[in-house]
Amino acid sequence: MKVLAILNRLTQRQKNMKKQLLYILIISFVLLSALTIQSAEENPQRVNLRSSYRNLSVSEAESMPEIYIRKFDEWGFYGHSTIIHNYEKKSIKGGNVVIDHATGLMWLQSGSKEYMQWNAANGWVRKLNTLKYAGYSDWRLPTIEEAASLLEPGKTNALHIDPIFDQEQWGIWSGDKHGSNTWSVYFSLGNVRWRYKNRYVRPVRSLN
Repeated sequence: MKVLAILNRLTQRQKNMKKQLLYILIISFVLLSALTIQSAEENPQRVNLRSSYRNLSVSEAESMPEIYIRKFDEWGFYGHSTIIHNYEKKSIKGGNVVIDHATGLMWLQSGSKEYMQWNAANGWVRKLNTLKYAGYSDWRLPTIEEAASLLEPGKTNALHIDPIFDQEQWGIWSGDKHGSNTWSVYFSLGNVRWRYKNRYVRPVRSLN
């Protein structure tokens, strides 16, 4: 009987040890999952967008990554970016900029005060670089991928763009061509098109 009692006690102790071990494993898994989620939130993977200019057909423009298209037309499409942005507004050497940590891009917070033709837009950017706006001389027109990344699904102050940006620039030029025309983004309607003569300028630069 004593032997049986000892065996019973050992069996119960083993059960308790198994329960404790299982509890420790569950707690460890929960803590590890929480740390993984926190790390992903603090260090999100950067979305790399094309920064070199190209001559794009309509179908090529429609195939841009990180874009949701809700409506097509013969000059482009209506849609918005699917990027989860991480914007930061800063003032650097008297220049107001918006840094997007999700894409590694720095934008002018505003842009040109007048809309203009594409050649004039390039001249406007060259002057900006001569002045070293915010201390930099590598500002450029965005690619259509970069410009379209600013498109929001809903309107704020009548524009499909985050309110961290100045609302005066309702549409901006890109550096990408479509034959003899140029691709641009229209924040008022939330679309990407090539058939326009005038746009505002919102330069961008790539962060190191």
